Amino acid sequence: MTITVGNKLKELRKSKNMSQEQVADYLHLSQSAYARIERGESSSWASHANKICEFFEITPEELVTNDMRQDKETTNDLNETLIINQLSDKVVEQYEARIKELKKVIKILKSKQKP
Repeated sequence: MTITVGNKLKELRKSKNMSQEQVADYLHLSQSAYARIERGESSSWASHANKICEFFEITPEELVTNDMRQDKETTNDLNETLIINQLSDKVVEQYEARIKELKKVIKILKSKQKP
């Protein structure tokens, strides 16, 4: 989770065109301490969570779960695509088999029509 929060903080900071030093100053941290948080090397973000959320105008839930939801949605989308592709393949196979059967029937019917 520390890496997830670090990545989220980095995204939020960059979206505001701010430096690590500017955010660190707001949180009353050194730039190097804040950099460790962004790299996921420190979990001290937890003690600053309220201030971080206030600064970036997000909820604590968004800070810790947004990336996981996005990953889950991506996984769900990929699973749905896989299922649809598998179903499509089965439908195509069924139609191909039915076409073969109908071609046989047509061939039999044509042979019966000849005098």
